[in-house]
Amino acid sequence: MSTIESPATTILRTSLFEMHGAAGAKMVPFAGWEMPIQYQGVLPEVTAVRESAGLFDVSHMGRVRVRGGDAFAYLQHLTVNDVSRLPGAGGAAQYSLLCREAGGIIDDIIVYRLGPDEFIVVVNASNREKDLGWMRGHTAAFSDLVLEDETRETALIAVQGPKAMDLVDQLSDRDVTVLPRFGLDETVVAGIPTLAARTGYTGEDGVELFCPADAAPDLWKALADAGGVPCGLGARDTLRVEAGLPLYGHEMDEHTHPYEARLGWVVRTDKSSDFLGKNTLKAIKNAPRKKTLVGVAMEGRAIPREGYPVLSGNNGGDAIGYITSGTFSPTLGKGVAMARIAAGHAEKETPVEVLIRDTHHTARVAPLPFYKNV
Repeated sequence: MSTIESPATTILRTSLFEMHGAAGAKMVPFAGWEMPIQYQGVLPEVTAVRESAGLFDVSHMGRVRVRGGDAFAYLQHLTVNDVSRLPGAGGAAQYSLLCREAGGIIDDIIVYRLGPDEFIVVVNASNREKDLGWMRGHTAAFSDLVLEDETRETALIAVQGPKAMDLVDQLSDRDVTVLPRFGLDETVVAGIPTLAARTGYTGEDGVELFCPADAAPDLWKALADAGGVPCGLGARDTLRVEAGLPLYGHEMDEHTHPYEARLGWVVRTDKSSDFLGKNTLKAIKNAPRKKTLVGVAMEGRAIPREGYPVLSGNNGGDAIGYITSGTFSPTLGKGVAMARIAAGHAEKETPVEVLIRDTHHTARVAPLPFYKNV
């Protein structure tokens, strides 16, 4: 792990930075890290993930180890999902949220249970410092608790696509193909001790591999030599939009509650223990929605982008919302987006327009996800 120091900022580099440069990746600043945006290009990289197996360096994501006798109770209090649904012996993960008392989303996270009193919490790169502050600020009632930020000491490689599991299995000393969705296990991949989790952010099957940072280049090379195609953040963003997967700062933020972000399914208001935001979220769970998140599919060649206004009808109607994330979908061959709009216009196939540089482009409300394989 290295950094670039300047008077104004510190840019972090993952331990795979040299590998990206040697492969000709285009590097860009992202969430305080210098990351590959693409190698061959977004189109061939998306195709590789949809048809074979792509490799993503996601080491910029924050990784916090939570351990101690109070670790379980602490995470039950901090997160909206029910950690008791994870087996006490470990070996499973769950998607969850950190919420404020007023219901706004601080971040979306994945909680990995390694054992009765040990967890890893993966947070968004852009929120790592904020999340760490939030987590540390709620430890007072839990005396037997240790939080360790392992982001700089570890690496995280995502292998995604229909051939991903077989690719990793060829290099693993344990059968990773038997892992259920959101299952995890310790193994050795290409001679490197690794925690393998059947999770991802592309809408495809696959696995995410946690390993020591200094071993990541050897693991990356072995995966690439076995047929994995290096992919950048550009392809990852296109893939997650096709799969209807939300991104913090786009589909959710501290001014958005889970039910407005299509994330109400993760909120367990029925779990026995209290959690931060429970009372607010329980009160608004069945309340009428003024706005909601929908899919928008373009009918022409236009590409919707974040922030573009969405209008009602197909004749220049009233503004009803805005695009939260949009892209050209190589898989579908057209522009697609997620949008937050007035709930009264959210029915599937409702005609809408997207305003792009003062030009009205016809579209329709579409079900999410646009693409689903897992």
